[in-house]
Amino acid sequence: MDTNPQLIEKFYTAFQQLDAAAMNSCYSEDIVFFDPVFGLLKGGEVRSMWEMLCKNARQFSLTYGNIVALDDEYSTCDWTATYIFSATGKQVVNKVKANMRFAGGKIIEHSDGFSVHKWSKQAFGLTGTLFGWNSFFQNKIKNTARKNLMKFMEAKNK
Repeated sequence: MDTNPQLIEKFYTAFQQLDAAAMNSCYSEDIVFFDPVFGLLKGGEVRSMWEMLCKNARQFSLTYGNIVALDDEYSTCDWTATYIFSATGKQVVNKVKANMRFAGGKIIEHSDGFSVHKWSKQAFGLTGTLFGWNSFFQNKIKNTARKNLMKFMEAKNK
């Protein structure tokens, strides 16, 4: 059985290779995920999100490090993804703080924290700079991400 830091290494090494199946193998069946763009996702939604992101990634690279086991149950790490945001063709460098909870040799909870305003400045340029701090604009980003995930899941299930 992998230790928690080894499981984090496995997850992010798979992410570097855009291998959603290997990433998802690190999760429990009832995984719970949260980030500022997709919001709260559970189970199959989480797995589908990673599949969608890996499938659609363009000019993608990822680094990770600073893995810290807080105790037997919780760990954190930092990761940075660099990619082209497909909706605008702009490059994004997203710096993320991940928090994970483990049980039974699997990740059972995963949350990623990052600034939506900083992300939107890169992804949307001037529009993101001017409006990325605004909750209406951030909600539009969240709704679009959620809608894209639901479309991806529907297409996958056909």
